[in-house]
Amino acid sequence: MPDLTYLRPFDPERFKVRGHQPTMKAVVTTGNGGYEKLDYCDVPIPVPGPGEVLLRVLAAGVNNTEINTRLGWYSSSVQGGTEQLSERNDEPEIEDGGWNESTPFPLIQGTDCCGEVVAWGQGTKGPDIGKRVLVRACMRLNGFDSLDNLWMASDFDGAFAQYVTVPASEVFEIQSDWSDVELATIPCAYGTAENMLHRAGVNSADRVLVTGASGGVGSAVVQLAKRRGAYVIAVAGESKLDSVRGLGTDQEIARGLDLSTEIENSSVDVVIDNVAGKQVGKLLKLMARGGRYASSGAIAGPITTIDMRDFYLKDLTLIGCTAWDEPIFPNLIGYIEKDEIRPLVAKTFALKDIATAQQEFLKKTHFGNFVLVPPL
Repeated sequence: MPDLTYLRPFDPERFKVRGHQPTMKAVVTTGNGGYEKLDYCDVPIPVPGPGEVLLRVLAAGVNNTEINTRLGWYSSSVQGGTEQLSERNDEPEIEDGGWNESTPFPLIQGTDCCGEVVAWGQGTKGPDIGKRVLVRACMRLNGFDSLDNLWMASDFDGAFAQYVTVPASEVFEIQSDWSDVELATIPCAYGTAENMLHRAGVNSADRVLVTGASGGVGSAVVQLAKRRGAYVIAVAGESKLDSVRGLGTDQEIARGLDLSTEIENSSVDVVIDNVAGKQVGKLLKLMARGGRYASSGAIAGPITTIDMRDFYLKDLTLIGCTAWDEPIFPNLIGYIEKDEIRPLVAKTFALKDIATAQQEFLKKTHFGNFVLVPPL
């Protein structure tokens, strides 16, 4: 079991540049709030301690997670969708608004990291200097027999910077002809997607319904479910149905249509739903006896109503997914190296343009993933 106790929340004093200490460009999120909380500035280059590796960040993906953490959306006091706080300005910090608990501001966010090994902490071994790696962002504090977890960029500093230090156990060398930007689309979205499919035990006999299928996680679910041989029904905005169809879906349904008229009740084996909101009860009615419902998000809202009779009379299983299981990240590395999945890059931005990237991200008009590129 890796010792992750040295991963401490950042001390604000570390952001004060002193003397000739080498510095780097980074985006420091200074607290809960709007885009004014994103400070592109000079901070000290981190020094890897025992068990750590220093990476030069080659590219970093953009996710809902960073936006939600900045806004404090994970607080139980927030009952609306992720857009509820999107224009949040000059409001008090939300104490319980972090991924696990309170967020350790000031914080460098950035959950997705494609990086190059630069240096190792004392006595630490791993991929050679210069090797390209992906970082497993979800780390299991007490081993894989416990669901306790720690997330890069929510619990300690992440990849919205030129350099980042991470536990040596969480870097995975990658042999692929994909670009740095393409690789940076993988960790969070595809790790989350693979974890839900893994927990739900999806196989070639299953009919799988995927909501939000054009989003970063949803499009990853579609690819990974088809890789497993499942029959995939995708729900997405009408303007994105052709793009979703290009991933190999078996049926596409425009968002907003009445699913009960498009899908026969009790005909879906697995629902992978990161949209949630008011539709959850309707989704359960579509599920077959013994069906599995898995979720790792609630972009349309965390509060819902279900008919408990659908739940227990059908012997359904509801699966919450945050902590990644042990096979998840090694699986993804293998899928990439065998060309069994493909990246979906919507647009790239310079790291300094993070506010613009997040503003465009929240419009939800793109297909695929946004990626930030630090300066060389």
